[in-house]
Amino acid sequence: MVFTISGLRDMRDSRQQQEGVREIPRTRPHARPGVRRRSHAGMCTTVGDYTGRCGWAVVPGARVARGGGPCSCGDAACTAPGAHPLPFADEIPAGAPAALAAQAWARVPGAAVLLPTGRAFDVIEVAEAPGRRALVRLERMGLRLGPVLVTPAGRAQFFVAPGAAAELPHLLYRMGWDDAELDLRCLGPGEHVTAPPSDHGGLGPVRWLREPLTEGVRQPPEARLLLGTLAYVCHRDKAPA
Repeated sequence: MVFTISGLRDMRDSRQQQEGVREIPRTRPHARPGVRRRSHAGMCTTVGDYTGRCGWAVVPGARVARGGGPCSCGDAACTAPGAHPLPFADEIPAGAPAALAAQAWARVPGAAVLLPTGRAFDVIEVAEAPGRRALVRLERMGLRLGPVLVTPAGRAQFFVAPGAAAELPHLLYRMGWDDAELDLRCLGPGEHVTAPPSDHGGLGPVRWLREPLTEGVRQPPEARLLLGTLAYVCHRDKAPA
C-alpha cells in the first residue's frame, strides 16, 4: 500500500476528530518572542556596561529600517534618518548602575545606542581602510589606544581624549598637515557616535575594531599621539589628482 502525504494528513485529522484531540497551532517563523526578549535583555546589559563599567553617558537614538524608510523620530523631513538622538527620550547618565540603566532603556524599546562625544572622549574619524592600517601601525608602536569603531558607512572612529575637536586645526598645523586635503575629521561637543550593537542609518550594525576597556585605565589617549599616524596614512591613501 502506498501512502501519500495528503492521505496521511486525512488519516491524522480523522483520528484527532475521533479522539477529541485539538492540534496545537504552530508558531509562525517570524514570531519569535523569546529571541526578542533575549535581544532586549542583551541590549540592556550592553547599555549598563557602557554607563557603569565604561563611564559613558548613553543617549537613545532614532532607528530606521534596513535599506531605508521613515525615521522613528516621526519627522517626515528628517535630514539624518536613524542617526540622531530621539528628542523625547532622556539621556542615561555616565555612572548609572546596570539596573538603573536597564530600567531607563525599557522606556525606549528599539532605540539605537548613541554615545555623546565631547565629554568622556572625542572621536577622530577617517575612512575605514586607512583607519585599519593606522590601527595596525599604532599597535606595533606600542601606544596606549582607546576604543575604535567601524561603521557600515565605511568609517573608522578612534576614541581620543576630550578637547581634540577644538585642538585639531592647531595640531594639524604643528604637524605640517594643515595644507593637506585629508579625509579626516573630529567629533566633539554636541555630536554623537552610534555604538554596537545598534544599526546606523539603516545601513547595518556598527562594530568594534578595538573594544573598550572596562577595567584599569579607561582614559583615551591624547589626540596628538595618534594624529600623526592617522594623517600620514590618510594622505598616502589619497588618490593622486
